[in-house]
Amino acid sequence: MSNAKGWVLVLGVLAILAWSMHQVVRSVEETATRLAPLQGLSTEVARVLHPTPTILPDPVTIVRQIQPLARLETVQYTVEKIITAEENQGIWGPLFGDRLLFVAHGVVVAGLDLSQVGPEDVWVEQDTLYLRLPPPEIFLVALDNQKSYVYDRRKGLLTKGDIHLETEARKAAEQALREAALEDGILDLARKNGEAFLYRFLASLGFSRVVFVYPTPTAPTGTPPPPLP
Repeated sequence: MSNAKGWVLVLGVLAILAWSMHQVVRSVEETATRLAPLQGLSTEVARVLHPTPTILPDPVTIVRQIQPLARLETVQYTVEKIITAEENQGIWGPLFGDRLLFVAHGVVVAGLDLSQVGPEDVWVEQDTLYLRLPPPEIFLVALDNQKSYVYDRRKGLLTKGDIHLETEARKAAEQALREAALEDGILDLARKNGEAFLYRFLASLGFSRVVFVYPTPTAPTGTPPPPLP
């Protein structure tokens, strides 16, 4: 075969390939054009089945009360509890029952409310400073909404479920978090941490001996608390 015929054959093959690629591209474009409405419909259906919630806070804000605080927060517990909320259980449970498991994750904060300390609660005798403190208390019990969730919920065949059941579970969860922190001794730890903090503060003012006094008979410590590690 001569060189001229060879080049003609090569150019012919390239022309056929170019025409074939053009047809493929054209076919893909036509298919995409036909599917575009279907893809749009699919997107709309997805939005209906899985809507994105829209949060619209009311622009009106009402301040009910402003109260000054002098709280010394001395300890924070992070607690997790599993709460079971249910109703209409028993033999009718499969038909009318409603049951959910709620995983509650939250914090409990405790400390001393120093706003209750007045001038009559502080006095000095010789080289000792006496300070009467209020009993420790829990300031805050709050669920972490980012980490708390409904793990499982089962409704009867003939019921839509109680719309307030999760709300009741959340209330019970807050109470359970409080009780768990109390059982673990959060108030005693809040008192010790508060005494240690106040002792260091008063010692920096020049008082070498501090005695903390409480309203209860067993509260006076009699000796300075050890510093925190």
